[in-house]
Amino acid sequence: MDMKKTTSNIKESIDSDIHKVWETVLAVEKYSQWRSDLSKTEVINKKQFVEYAKDGFPTTFTITVVKPYERWEFDMENSNIKGHWTGIFTSKGNKTQIDFTECVIVKRIIMKPFVKSYLRKQQSQFVMDLKKVFINKNGVSGISHMPV
Repeated sequence: MDMKKTTSNIKESIDSDIHKVWETVLAVEKYSQWRSDLSKTEVINKKQFVEYAKDGFPTTFTITVVKPYERWEFDMENSNIKGHWTGIFTSKGNKTQIDFTECVIVKRIIMKPFVKSYLRKQQSQFVMDLKKVFINKNGVSGISHMPV
């Protein structure tokens, strides 16, 4: 097993106050209502949940740090990867800056060349879906530029 870690980071500004963004991101039981990449989420207990991709592929998450309206961290694992995710939330007036970092180890060497692009795609999709939540709630765009 290749033990080299792969890290991916995304920083974005969300058009909503930190309380709403935090509560949306931490309400894992509601993920399937707004995340386009999931079929369902199963809450095991206060510290653990499982996300199921559209194809039913499960990933287990174990929460390690909760600093309300500031930082959320968890370990994650499925049959392909094992890693850690850190989310930092910063209030910028009526907007929220999010800074999400994933660091994973690929369990199967054959997957190694694809993991960086996979992580970037997952992070981008999560942020796009999250911004859409606040477009709908605010009636305005959470995205800085709209296509013509």
